[in-house]
Amino acid sequence: MDTFKYKSALLVDDSYIDNLINRKILDNSNFAESIIVIESPKEAFDYVRDLYLEGQELPEVIFLDLRMPIMNGFEFLKALASLPDLSMDKIKIYVLTSSLDPKDIRKVKENQMVSKFIGKPLTSQILGEI
Repeated sequence: MDTFKYKSALLVDDSYIDNLINRKILDNSNFAESIIVIESPKEAFDYVRDLYLEGQELPEVIFLDLRMPIMNGFEFLKALASLPDLSMDKIKIYVLTSSLDPKDIRKVKENQMVSKFIGKPLTSQILGEI
């Protein structure tokens, strides 16, 4: 029987290839029993909001890209923060991005909702530290 570190993880990235690679790494590391991949931050927010409003279990870990069309990672975080009474102590958010823009890195570090900034690519070594 496989033992998983977490029950569920959500991967939010508009890159199909990155999602394919990251999901494989998560699967191979037995990181989470359930891995949900959503390419649109708007759809990912709707998914989390609906779970929250229905009283269902939220993903324990969210891997979030920053640079995405329509809604970026920071806007996703802002939308999540707008949910009334959402307790962030049960959700760990890791920004997983290829952006090395110092402004992005500073904004991530200043954001209380984000546990850690991770530069792509995701590795099993990084997962071991989470």
